[in-house]
Amino acid sequence: MGPRAGALVSPGLILFVWLTARCSRPQAEGFSQGGLDASRADMWASANTSLLQGFWCQPASQLSRDQLSALIRRMASQQVLLKAWQLSCLANLAARHGLQGDFALHPPNLLLFYNLAQVREADCRAFTRRAAQGDTELLANLPDQRAALQHLALACLGGPRPRLSASDLLLLGALVCDMDASSIVASDPHVLQNLQHCPRLTPAQQAALNTLLASGRTMLGPPSSWNLEGLQALGPLATYISPSLWMQVQEAVGLDFFGSMVAACRAGTLSQHDARRFVTGFLEAEAKAKSVSSRPKRGTGRPCIRGNITAATLQDDLFLVRYDCSQLESCLGSRVLRANLDPLLQHPLPSECQRVVKAKLARIYPSGVPEEQLRLITSLVYLYSCMEISQWNITSRDTVMALLASDVALENQTEAILQKFLDHKGNVTSALLVAIGGSRLCWMSPQQIQAIQPSEFRLAGALDISSCPQTRKDVLYAKAREAFGSTRTTAAYYRFMRPYLGETPPWVHTPPLEAPSPSPLTTSQPSGGAPVEELQHLAQANVSMDIHTFTNLNPQVLQNLSVDKVTTLLGQNVGDLQKARSHPTISSWLRSLNRSALGELGLDTDPTGPAGPTSPARSTTGIPNTSPWAPQQAATSGRPGNDAPTSGSPPAHLGYLPLAVALPSSLLWLLYWGTPGPSWDSSWGTGTMASEHSAVPPPHAGKLGPVGGVGRLPRPQGKPQAHGTWPYPTS
Repeated sequence: MGPRAGALVSPGLILFVWLTARCSRPQAEGFSQGGLDASRADMWASANTSLLQGFWCQPASQLSRDQLSALIRRMASQQVLLKAWQLSCLANLAARHGLQGDFALHPPNLLLFYNLAQVREADCRAFTRRAAQGDTELLANLPDQRAALQHLALACLGGPRPRLSASDLLLLGALVCDMDASSIVASDPHVLQNLQHCPRLTPAQQAALNTLLASGRTMLGPPSSWNLEGLQALGPLATYISPSLWMQVQEAVGLDFFGSMVAACRAGTLSQHDARRFVTGFLEAEAKAKSVSSRPKRGTGRPCIRGNITAATLQDDLFLVRYDCSQLESCLGSRVLRANLDPLLQHPLPSECQRVVKAKLARIYPSGVPEEQLRLITSLVYLYSCMEISQWNITSRDTVMALLASDVALENQTEAILQKFLDHKGNVTSALLVAIGGSRLCWMSPQQIQAIQPSEFRLAGALDISSCPQTRKDVLYAKAREAFGSTRTTAAYYRFMRPYLGETPPWVHTPPLEAPSPSPLTTSQPSGGAPVEELQHLAQANVSMDIHTFTNLNPQVLQNLSVDKVTTLLGQNVGDLQKARSHPTISSWLRSLNRSALGELGLDTDPTGPAGPTSPARSTTGIPNTSPWAPQQAATSGRPGNDAPTSGSPPAHLGYLPLAVALPSSLLWLLYWGTPGPSWDSSWGTGTMASEHSAVPPPHAGKLGPVGGVGRLPRPQGKPQAHGTWPYPTS
């Protein structure tokens, strides 16, 4: 491996390679087909978080029941955050080994993906309570599973009810985030504790929240009696309080709370986005109150009344209360702004005030903001046009990373910012790709994507491009094939190509201006995403594609796949079709099948209601359609709706990255190619030695059981792979 690479090897990496190597070649080491022997299960139970976040189903499928149980429990104790595609296949592995009954020791997020029809009635409340601690947004691609989970929860309560009590809400947890507005208003006031766990509230839910707060039924009482402690107890919900309610709060209480929120924002414990939403609503209430009492004259050229802004002024957490945007225009001098740009922009300025600052910077820097200041104005970047960006001087990779962070530049500014860097002889490295996230690839120009060296693309690994428009996915798929096509095994090839196999369906993004797409029933090969031949090759290799990757495949390509091919392609995950049958991609494919074909999949019946807990005396399909849940739609975008511009991938903290990107990428590629051996396999984000014919042995053949019973579905027998049938990896 060489002296430099060897010096970078950590104990965690050694453990990781040892584990995956043992799993990929159990017979070479004298182990059983289940993988490591029981005496080594303690190694799985002591794995570190970075290793576990790189979880990959293919090596895990060879673990014994005890080893898999130890692995899942370790994930729970370490609070490892897996992605939806990892959780769905892990849930199927757990079901296959009969581990679902140990749900109390499993991660809450994993419970969201379990086969709910197998939840016993005696376990219903305990299962729901733990699952409700998970992130239901992970089920965005599984609309039927999400609905089934909601109905399971209601079944545990004895059925739908007009008003949820405090004990009901304690059971439901984060599932309340899917409730409709009327049910929130009618619920016990303890619903506020549930809503605090919601990543966002819809406009209707926000209105319901304010109606409930205005009623005085909560522990805060009527708005006129609110105090600082009560407002702080609301947590993130306080950012949704309407201006009309703030006008009813005592002024001293409101100002104290305002100062605490700004202090939290400046300290980095409250996001600029949430803080700006709060500040905008609060200041709107302040402006209305002042206009009623004094009706001051507003307009351009208003004199500075509050006094000139100084460095000391900017340290005041009530700065934005004392200086509205017109006073900011009048009282902020150029010299103070130039010297104190960072402390000023630490305040969550409303958009009107941001435009004031931008205009002042344009007067100070008529030839463009200098590079050393660009890293300080990240909260203003979304205001700049591509023409204005063309005046910037970007020479540093750190500047690019700051400007292209997830909550900074708009998507359509990506190309302009990156081009300024490339114009100064910069290049797109693997480290830069990992830092800015896969979604930024979506907004690079085709020329910029083509300019990325295949070696850098390889080192960046599998990037999330699920939010890309189709025109970019076509280019990225071609680039990914160029980068990963020489991978020596199908398993390794699939490990990296997985995000690039699909296309964004037409309901996700506005289609480009081009000729109309052919009918879904056409047999012609559509452009974009993996072609039929590649999917057939992957099916023959028994990759067991996860349902999330499957829902992102080109819908037109799916029309050309038979039931047998899809069953083989999904492998042990075929039961997840039931959980996603309402997803547009899945439902489109199912509509093309006849009843006999649907019967082979166990999908020949139209479910009249999701299953409740299993019980001889309880109907599992008779729940009336009077539940408090808002209708759920399948995910149509990688970006949830919000009221402020955002883009890119979530910022990548090194402690939470999969091992494949947390470690030096050059070392990882050496692991793929630098160690002698007959062939290489890809497991959990790093390279491992594998024997020449180390494919996972297929399980016993058998008739497919009901799709709802994932644990009873045998893995389909894969056909022997013909070398050279697909011009990329061979194994």
